Amino acid sequence: MAVSITPHSLKGQVCVPPSKSMAHRAIICASLARGRSTITNIEYSQDIKATIAAMKALGTMIFEYDDYLEIDGTTTFLKNQCEINCFESGSTLRFMVPISLVCEANVHFIGEGRLGKRPLDVYYDIFEKQGISYLYRENVLDLYVRGRLRGGVFEIPGNVSSQFISGLLFALPLMDEDSIIKITSPLESKGYIDLTLQMLNQYGIQVINHDYQELIIPGFQHYVAHDYRVEADFSQAAFYLVAGALGNDVVLTDLNLDSFQGDKEAIDILERMNAHLITKETGHQMISSNLKATIIDGSQCPDIIPVIALACALSQGTTRIEHIARLRIKECDRLKATVEVINQLGGHAQELEDAMVIEGVERLKGGYVSSYNDHRMAMMEAIASTVCEEAVVIDEEKCVKKSYPSFWQHFQMLGGLMNECELGK
Repeated sequence: MAVSITPHSLKGQVCVPPSKSMAHRAIICASLARGRSTITNIEYSQDIKATIAAMKALGTMIFEYDDYLEIDGTTTFLKNQCEINCFESGSTLRFMVPISLVCEANVHFIGEGRLGKRPLDVYYDIFEKQGISYLYRENVLDLYVRGRLRGGVFEIPGNVSSQFISGLLFALPLMDEDSIIKITSPLESKGYIDLTLQMLNQYGIQVINHDYQELIIPGFQHYVAHDYRVEADFSQAAFYLVAGALGNDVVLTDLNLDSFQGDKEAIDILERMNAHLITKETGHQMISSNLKATIIDGSQCPDIIPVIALACALSQGTTRIEHIARLRIKECDRLKATVEVINQLGGHAQELEDAMVIEGVERLKGGYVSSYNDHRMAMMEAIASTVCEEAVVIDEEKCVKKSYPSFWQHFQMLGGLMNECELGK
């Protein structure tokens, strides 16, 4: 089955869903605190469910309600042997590996989809140096880890996923020793490290940041229970910001323009392309009458690149989006997939090893596209349908549940016209 979307403008107001990045971090910090915390404005996407289940596997008491969690970390780490299913959540996996080794433990990590293809070499190198036993299979997530993490000096390249650094930042304050994380090359996705440091500070953990070259983490620290409301997600807001830049009439509520989220860069990029964010009584709206091409550095905001590329496909001139090789190790090869989708819809895009070049066109045609079972590709394609001449047919559209379960409901509420259909008919 697939979904067929008839071209139709979006109009109305949408409350941007809570930030998945912030929710992961709040759940983990609350689970590491001895005491009870309440986390509000929760949306139970598949990735967030994975992190909740992971902390429960380590012994945390988590009580789930409609849109909030009550978390008591008093019993965390009481289980020294468990299985953690990360499903398809890279954040859950890379955060949980060092956290699971705060105390002597025997942990089995499993997962689904392409998660087993995502590299974990940074952790394997640490395991070798610290004598932590591990066993894994290639290309599937089937990882056994046994031992206990120790503090010390950790040298981490800056051009690998920031999730490795965040995972260590969660665990190292609980070590007996002080630690230093040395970033050995320019740091990409710096905004995600800022989110981790911000959340750690909320829960009483201090980290000294020496210009993102060294992170000094004192040992013997204690997480302090704290109530937290998850702010709106700029990676999801980006879909509606681009929709507005393409002529749709969408007002976004609950946006925190002072957020540390790196994906807030979507606003700056679109404004460089001649769009404008305006503030209304009810929220914020992106408007534009004539998008222009630009040069984009995607290293700090990889998750928004597919939908930003859609805006580039309908701008005047030729856009180059650089430093995006990391898109290749997401839920799909997003660099390749984004170029394919733009071309299939009638645009002009070229794939390079670490970049894409997009020549703007006046209109997109429409047609059949694959979601690649990737939530961000499916949502980008839905926004593309609003500016196509013909229907857009998307397969495996239910993959949006990974990060934004209510996306299709919101899309239809705004006027999106969609029907289920059988592929080939």
